[in-house]
Amino acid sequence: MKAEDFDKRFDEGAEDIIDDLELKTARRVNREFKRISVDLPAWVVESLDQESARIGVTRQSIIKVWLVERLRSESVNTLPPTETTSRSSAD
Repeated sequence: MKAEDFDKRFDEGAEDIIDDLELKTARRVNREFKRISVDLPAWVVESLDQESARIGVTRQSIIKVWLVERLRSESVNTLPPTETTSRSSAD
């Protein structure tokens, strides 16, 4: 199926398009991750833990959200959509 036909079916909303997707090979754009290690003073880690517990998220999540927010506010980079902050994993 051509992309134009797929888009038309989707836009019309008349048919279920899930059967036309190859979900096993599908991937999200801008979802490539790179692991880093950062040494922080103990008081910073404790503050991060307190704030993350207060709002009910993991330490890693709050760090990622805050970093993306700061980068966006500084306009240093052209960042992908907010979805990049939605990946959840353990600390």
